[in-house]
Amino acid sequence: MATALPPSRATLAEFGIGSAHQDEILNLPGGRGQTWRAGDTVLRPSAGDGETVWKAAVLAGLPHSVGFRTSRPIPSASGEWTVDEWEAWQWLPGAADETRVSDVLDAGAAFHHAVRGLDRPEFLDQADDPWARSDRIAWEEEEAPANPTLHRLIAAFRPVSAQPQIIHGDLLGNVMFAQGQPPAIIDWAPYWRPVAFADAIVLADAACWHGLDPAEMIRLAEARNVGRQLLVRALVFRIATFELLGHWVDRMQARHAPAIEAALV
Repeated sequence: MATALPPSRATLAEFGIGSAHQDEILNLPGGRGQTWRAGDTVLRPSAGDGETVWKAAVLAGLPHSVGFRTSRPIPSASGEWTVDEWEAWQWLPGAADETRVSDVLDAGAAFHHAVRGLDRPEFLDQADDPWARSDRIAWEEEEAPANPTLHRLIAAFRPVSAQPQIIHGDLLGNVMFAQGQPPAIIDWAPYWRPVAFADAIVLADAACWHGLDPAEMIRLAEARNVGRQLLVRALVFRIATFELLGHWVDRMQARHAPAIEAALV
């Protein structure tokens, strides 16, 4: 994937990045080639929308614990969170490890406990990207596309009574581990769903993409009170996203099949 251009020197300066670090700016892996590090600051493209402002305001003051930490947003010299379509965040050391499923679930539990009192943000009502639409499909708020696998899973839907709150819907690859530090949660993907749905997405992602045995997916789900109904909805969420993005092909079906069969037993 081609690397996008870095932020301008004027933008870097607006976020308090001096000339020495401006000369050493590094393109980071991930982030579709659009994320950069300058000293202890990470910069990434920003829509400057309601979600951007809301997340920055929450994470600027969210208390951390021994169970998790987050990157803090960095305001510009003028106090804004976005400058020239860029946003800046504190750089944290560490690396994701998608095989540490239980540790990711533990970090997610600590994070979700910390944000449990937040009100539902208004920007969720305007979200219309494939991920937001797939979330609504998984909760029967939007009609699913014509995909036989999706409709087989949807036929297994049953009511869910768990109360919703704000969650992180993409935890598995966005929890970073560093020796001697609490896990760092990054790239918050906010949804208003039961916490166990976030756990189900972690388990489904691990089983479909990172080698978790489907039987272990079920064992972990049972141990953490994640019902099969939420696993089914997590699979619908992911499969619908691939379908809407035009990425659902035969090899994707094969990759998801073992987890689907385990969830539907």
